[in-house]
Amino acid sequence: MLILGIDDSGRGPVIGPMIMAGCLIDSELEKEFRQEGVKDSKKLIDKRRETLAEIVRNKALSYNIIVISPREIDGRTNAGINLNRIEAIKAADIINSTNKGFDKIKVVVDCPSPNIEKWTNTLKAYVDKKDNLEFVVEHKADVNHIACSAASIIAKSQREKEVRKIKRAIGKDFGSGYPSDPVTCKFLSEYAKEHKKDGIFRETWATWKNSCSIKEQKKLDSF
Repeated sequence: MLILGIDDSGRGPVIGPMIMAGCLIDSELEKEFRQEGVKDSKKLIDKRRETLAEIVRNKALSYNIIVISPREIDGRTNAGINLNRIEAIKAADIINSTNKGFDKIKVVVDCPSPNIEKWTNTLKAYVDKKDNLEFVVEHKADVNHIACSAASIIAKSQREKEVRKIKRAIGKDFGSGYPSDPVTCKFLSEYAKEHKKDGIFRETWATWKNSCSIKEQKKLDSF
C-alpha cells in the first residue's frame, strides 16, 4: 500500500519560512525507515536528523517540499486566510501533485488544528481527486506514522537550510527564529527596523508587533 505522509516545520517562528513536506512510501519502505530509526524530527539530534533526511530523500518513492515565505504568510493572513487554512491549501497542493496514476494512497497528515474534523473538511475542499484516497488526519501523526515522521524530517531539514541562507544573507545570527529563543528576541530588539525590508519577518505575528511597539516606545521615551 502507498502512504503519503505530510507534515510542517516552522509553523510558529517570527523569522523565516514555514515548510510543508510530503513523503510517499510503500509498506516495504515503511519497514526499512523504521529500522533506520526514522521518527518525529523533534526527537532527533541535528546530525542524526540530517543523516536520515538524506536517506529519506534518496529512498522515498517521491517527496515534495513547499517553502512558504513570511511575505506569503503575511499576505494571506491579511486577506483573512489563517495559518491553519494555509496549511490545508499547501497540504492539498502536495496531495494533488503526488496523486497521479495511483490506484490507492493512504494520506496521513499531522493536523495543525485542534478541530480535526473541520480542518480535514477544509483540506478535502482543496483536493482535486479524492476517490482513490484514504485520509488519516490526526494529532501526533508525526510520532505515530513512519511516512509522516519522514515528512517531518525533510521538512525540518529544509527549514534549517532556509534559516542558514537567511543568516548568510544578512550576516547576523538570529538564533532559531522562534519567539521563545532569547537570541531571536535580542535580534528583534536590535535589528527589526534594519531588516524590515528583507522579507524575513512575519509581520502579522504578535511577537513582531510587540517588538516594534517596544522600539517605538523607547524612541518616544528618549525625548
